[in-house]
This record gives sequence, structure tokens and C-alpha cells, in this order.
Amino acid sequence: QVQLAGGGLVQAGGSLRLSCSAPESIFSIYSMAWYRQAPGKQRELVARITSSGSPNYADSVKGRFTISRDDAKNTVYLQMNSLKPEDTAVYYCNSLPTFLNWGQGTQVTVSS
Repeated sequence: QVQLAGGGLVQAGGSLRLSCSAPESIFSIYSMAWYRQAPGKQRELVARITSSGSPNYADSVKGRFTISRDDAKNTVYLQMNSLKPEDTAVYYCNSLPTFLNWGQGTQVTVSS
């Protein structure tokens, strides 16, 4: 139900951009969000954006990550700058509340 792109391996201090396309029936109505799950940890909310475009961030990524949405493309983005090794995780996209299948996510690995 979601199509993810981006992710990969980057050195600390580097940048990556994730993108997620979702069904219009969900995208046009609900907030969209990025989540991540690091090994041995629970999945956490990283950033969210309302249908009107208001963003909100977890304290751990505030000032480094930027969430945005393109309503014409039913796509939400996560620009990740100044990446740290602790940002290493599998990143997922979903609506908020979560209505979409989680899928496999996309791996982001930040080397020190």
C-alpha cells in the first residue's frame, strides 16, 4: 500500500531523503508520519505532518529532520540531515492513525 524510496548507508553528518507514496484515499484525509525501529527497540514516531501541512517532530530529530508532503503526488518526504549513528534503524511510513500495512520499511544505516 505504501511505496518507499531512499535509505541506505551514510557516514555520520551526512544526509538522506526518504519518500513514501500512499493511496490517495488515505493521504488526502489523514496525517502522515514516519516511524523507525532500531534493533532491540520498539517502533517510534519520528515525524508527522497533518493534512494541512503542519509538522511535528520527536525531540531526538528536531532541527535535523524535515517532513514535507506533496499532495499532488500523494507523497510524503523525510529529509534527514546531520545524521548520527543512533539514527540507524528501519524507517517506515504510515498514516496517523495507522491504517496502512507496515511493509518491510527501508534501512537507514549511519556509520561513525
